[in-house]
Amino acid sequence: MVARLSMLHRLLSMSPWNLTVSKACRYAAGMTKLATVLVAACLACMLPGRVSAGEGDSAAGIPAEDYGLYDQVVEQKFLTSQTKLVLLERATVSRIFPDQTEPMTEELLQAQNYFMGQLPTDLVRDFVMANRTASRLDARFQFGVRYRFLSAGSIEDPEVALALPVQVPPVLDRLAFSRVGRTLRNDQALLYVENLRPDGTGAGLLVWFHRRAHTWILVDTEVVWTLRERQDGAEDP
Repeated sequence: MVARLSMLHRLLSMSPWNLTVSKACRYAAGMTKLATVLVAACLACMLPGRVSAGEGDSAAGIPAEDYGLYDQVVEQKFLTSQTKLVLLERATVSRIFPDQTEPMTEELLQAQNYFMGQLPTDLVRDFVMANRTASRLDARFQFGVRYRFLSAGSIEDPEVALALPVQVPPVLDRLAFSRVGRTLRNDQALLYVENLRPDGTGAGLLVWFHRRAHTWILVDTEVVWTLRERQDGAEDP
């Protein structure tokens, strides 16, 4: 850096001796252009490198750490020995009730007194902030069963990395996740998941995690809503 600036100083300090006025003007113009290029190069060396497009997209998306929490929910709450395939909504949900039209707010969650009102305020606040808009889930799940994504109600093409068959097995679960909210100390986490089953039943759950050392532990689950099938074939909310 010092060598470049020294060279730049020497070039700028040179005088166009023994040149005509016309040649001197052309010389000065050339020196100005050269100086501009050198200054730009020096500044580029001083500035930190820019984030590539791929890195920027990744930083703005769902953190890789969150997929470990999603995996725990699938494994502990939904997987059975009969589960052959899990369908996942590609977009996260920004609500906690199926018929919810108003935006999610801290007041809405606090009014329901979930987990007996023990959720920390900063955890509720971050959960609401994280779920103001929907985000796109990536193929980072590792819960041990094949899965496919749903977009606009249709099953997407198989993920190349998963090498899934086109035919859909008859036994499956359809899950939709929210974004994950965290406390300021990152020692607690909260997410919402809903399960819509092939028989028309389902439920929505809030899942609360605590971090112990470097491990996230699922400590409690709150049922937000359930959908049951009545004897006459109608459905109960």
